[in-house]
Amino acid sequence: MTTVLSDAQFGQAPFYYRTRAAMTFCAPMITNALLMPYFPVWLQSLHLADWQIGLITGVPLIVRVIIAPVVAALSDRIGERATVLFWSGLTSLITCCAMFYSVAFWPVLLIYGLLGAFYSPYSPVAESLLMTGARRWGYQYGHMRMWGSILFIVATLAGGYLVGAHGASSVLPAITFGFFLTVVGGLIAPKTGGTRLKPITEPTMVPEERVFRKPDFLLVLIGVTVSGSSHAMLYTFSSLYWEQIGIAGSQIGLLWGAGVAAEVCVFLWSSWLLRRFSIWQLIFAGTLMSTVRWAAFPLATDFYSFIPLQCMHAFTFATAHLGLQRLITQRVPGHQEATAQGLYFFYSNIFMAVSTFFCGLVFNRFGGVSFLFMCVLSVAGTLFVLAGWLAQPQRAGAGGRTNEAS
Repeated sequence: MTTVLSDAQFGQAPFYYRTRAAMTFCAPMITNALLMPYFPVWLQSLHLADWQIGLITGVPLIVRVIIAPVVAALSDRIGERATVLFWSGLTSLITCCAMFYSVAFWPVLLIYGLLGAFYSPYSPVAESLLMTGARRWGYQYGHMRMWGSILFIVATLAGGYLVGAHGASSVLPAITFGFFLTVVGGLIAPKTGGTRLKPITEPTMVPEERVFRKPDFLLVLIGVTVSGSSHAMLYTFSSLYWEQIGIAGSQIGLLWGAGVAAEVCVFLWSSWLLRRFSIWQLIFAGTLMSTVRWAAFPLATDFYSFIPLQCMHAFTFATAHLGLQRLITQRVPGHQEATAQGLYFFYSNIFMAVSTFFCGLVFNRFGGVSFLFMCVLSVAGTLFVLAGWLAQPQRAGAGGRTNEAS
């Protein structure tokens, strides 16, 4: 039987924990803000085919599903996640620099795949620091995470300006700067110490030690990540699609910013949302609204018609993510925080990789209509979540329907 210290017995939080953890999480958000919208633009400048762009952007996702959960689990055993973050950031930065000497398909594919391996544990381990602050010292998870979303907006707008003013050649230097920030993030990350500590006189049981084997938990996790993979078309080809229909680079940055601004609002009001709505209501809102969003996407024709669709990111990502993180906090023991985030990352990336490969095949043929294919994934995700909800052992009891447990 595993025994650990209760959260209240970890003592004072490290110096400026909340600020440092939020800043650490901001580093990968800035990097992702430049990678997701603009890396395909740089790839297109190399005169690569759509299927090659889809393959290059999809391969790191496959690599990540192997590397990220293993490293995240090891970070729970190592004890100091800041060490993992520093080496992940440094090796990613070095690998990214090699991209300056790659212009052909195969070298780019190889180097970007290697980059994906080094970078893969950064986001889940950084996010686990936010969860540690929420669990041990009562910090608001949403209030810490929203700063990453705000910096995502700023970086996206900056990237849009650079692409509009200097073209695709500005993308790679900007991404390299993002990876430099991940190194800085690893250096300033708060040290939390080991979470597997000596048992106290009265052993304290941790919640659901084998939760990763529970069918209801796994079904919800799979459902949220399958629905999340419906964003693959948005992440990989939306910038190219918007360019094709005449939307300017600066406006593309604003569209990405609008989506993340809506996400920020969810995290800003996360405390109220978690009090007012149940975990299941938040998750179902995300998966169901995904279907609506992708069904409407091909109908939009200009910058202004895409703004409300981008604002739906508040539901299609943020509420589902918030609900699932609350579920993880309640169901997963404190000494398995990074492992849980790694598993979440595993499912997210394996489904996103498959979806991205598919997007690369259909976008060239169907263009904007390709977004309709993403509805299939959001519907499938909703069905998995529904199955998880029905599989809850306590669903028929009062405990299964409270805001905290349900």
